[in-house]
Amino acid sequence: MSTEELLGRLGRLGYGAAALGNLYASMDDDDAQRTLECAWEGGVRYFDTAPHYGLGLSEQRLGTFLQQKPRADYAISTKVGRLLEPNHAYRPGDKDAEGFDVEARLVRRWDYSEAGIRKSLQSSLERLGLSRVDILFLHDPDLYNMEAALAEAIPALQRLKHEGLASAIGVGSNSASDLAQLVEAADLDVVMVAGRFTLLEQPALERLLPLCLERGTSVVAAGVFNSGILADSAVPAQSHYNYLPAPSTLVERARRLARICQHHGVALPAAALQFPLRHRAIHSVAMGARGAQQMSSNLAAMSAAIPAALWKELETNDLIPSQDSFGEIPVLPQ
Repeated sequence: MSTEELLGRLGRLGYGAAALGNLYASMDDDDAQRTLECAWEGGVRYFDTAPHYGLGLSEQRLGTFLQQKPRADYAISTKVGRLLEPNHAYRPGDKDAEGFDVEARLVRRWDYSEAGIRKSLQSSLERLGLSRVDILFLHDPDLYNMEAALAEAIPALQRLKHEGLASAIGVGSNSASDLAQLVEAADLDVVMVAGRFTLLEQPALERLLPLCLERGTSVVAAGVFNSGILADSAVPAQSHYNYLPAPSTLVERARRLARICQHHGVALPAAALQFPLRHRAIHSVAMGARGAQQMSSNLAAMSAAIPAALWKELETNDLIPSQDSFGEIPVLPQ
């Protein structure tokens, strides 16, 4: 299968599986499987995970579920860059310190060497029960080392692709500017940009997305609710943005977005979920869900009808960029 064919199979909505790793709160195995079954029944066929998510728990749960499905029927991405190792300081009851409600029997260690990346991928394949992944992302180089990403990690990913262990390679990051630097310098098939091309803000539009179109690099948008501030039409004052309490200026901006959406009979989360797909560089939105109910809500939001007049009014009020800045906008099926 060509890279183009693979990326065409991702669909509009993918499942970002951080919640399967007990992000912020515990989820039992049955709830995890029900969430995945709801996603599958709703037509989701792209699943994104990482060793970082619950110290491997997300990959384990996803692997258990997908082993029941034909391999040709889905696409999966995972990530490298954080190597999981035994925690020799572990004491019974110790919890992970990075936001996942799991016991800290393992620790993460940044490792962008080829040996570390190969070891990380092999461990991921064992947890997933697979012999290869569809997309292999380098995880968060903006948080670790951009020079090592270019000099060591990306060449290692290219060799893994050549060996057939990954069908496509790329980078996942919260930084649009760093992703643009890597797209310009390396031959990447796809990037995952988290939180930087959303209904609330669009810094990826300045350089990253035009560059991806120029270079033929596809884009998966993640973090489209900006850590929760766009997740509810009511937009509470205690909303979160970028994993922290949202500034009052952003709360008010989100409320302005919500009011205009309401005027057009559209829920704010539906507009937020569909907005990134208006740019032709973006192939898919990877959206998390904690439980089958949230998954059902995401599916409904992705299929909600959104009138062109809503986007136009948001443009007129300078809440989103003009259509001209997007280039040719695809007609998306409802």
